[in-house]
Amino acid sequence: MSQIDFLGYSLAVNPFPIILDKEKKIIINTINQNAFCVAERDLLFKSALQASDILLPDGMSIVKACKYITGKRLKKIAGADMHNYLLKMLNETKGKCFYLGASQETLNKIAIRMQNEYPLIETGYYSPPYKKSFDEKDIQTMVKNINNFSPDIVFVGLTAPKQEKLVHLIKENIETRLICSIGAVFDFYAGTITRPSEFWINLNLEWFIRFAKEPRRMWKRYLYYGAIFTYDIIVAKIKTINYLKKEIDKNSNI
Repeated sequence: MSQIDFLGYSLAVNPFPIILDKEKKIIINTINQNAFCVAERDLLFKSALQASDILLPDGMSIVKACKYITGKRLKKIAGADMHNYLLKMLNETKGKCFYLGASQETLNKIAIRMQNEYPLIETGYYSPPYKKSFDEKDIQTMVKNINNFSPDIVFVGLTAPKQEKLVHLIKENIETRLICSIGAVFDFYAGTITRPSEFWINLNLEWFIRFAKEPRRMWKRYLYYGAIFTYDIIVAKIKTINYLKKEIDKNSNI
């Protein structure tokens, strides 16, 4: 699998071949401008993202910033796209997946859709208690529910950065070959939140439609963190240019 180093994060270019590797446990996370800004100020979250086997560039801001910093192009890969790919793969092999996260109502809606669209997949579900952080008992219960079901893939939807930190903490205790943190995809698939159509996605305006639909919930993600992200990227670019200048000067004096 090819990757691009973007300010310390290894962004996946073509992640799908590695998914077929059954020799190792694979951790899949996503990164967008919001996640980048939070991770740069939260060392545990940053460590979790950097430890990913596959880190999906889930946002046009990340894609464009990567091009600006490194000069290299890559394609946005949304968590929803990875989710669809993995479900199709599981359906073909009559595999098992487990959904950890969201409300019981959301999980029930996912179960109904799974029965209709992917009848050959055996699916397990667990809705953990809604709280800011989990205690040891909560974590043990989650691990027990997953391992008793013994899934091929675990989907985690607890919102960032909580889901990535949790997976980073318990990944060695979970008996599965692939763990995928996908947040809002649970709601997209359940239909509790409607993902923008392909028309807007292809125009790279998915973010704008989500903001227009839920401005109160999304303003911080797109406007507040958008400004911070822009500042961070400009600072990183200046540092990169200064570093290159120093290297050129050093080599010219040899």
